[in-house]
Amino acid sequence: MGLVSGITVYLVIWWLVVFMVLPWGGNQSVSDDDVARGHASGAPVNPRLLLKIGVTTVASALLWLGVYWIIESGLISFRPRA
Repeated sequence: MGLVSGITVYLVIWWLVVFMVLPWGGNQSVSDDDVARGHASGAPVNPRLLLKIGVTTVASALLWLGVYWIIESGLISFRPRA
């Protein structure tokens, strides 16, 4: 796997993982009185985005290592057989 394809695969994995991690721990406001003017009632009170980005980055790196190993070991090949 080359540098550009490795980065591309990592970015695709990162975005897939971030959308899986975003709903974790989303505590919604309890009542309509807790909602600030102009905010959606279903928005989380404390989204903890930095923690979620960190978890996403680490999980994506581990998944990328797995994909890299599978491709480099020859278990899956994208090249035509000779």
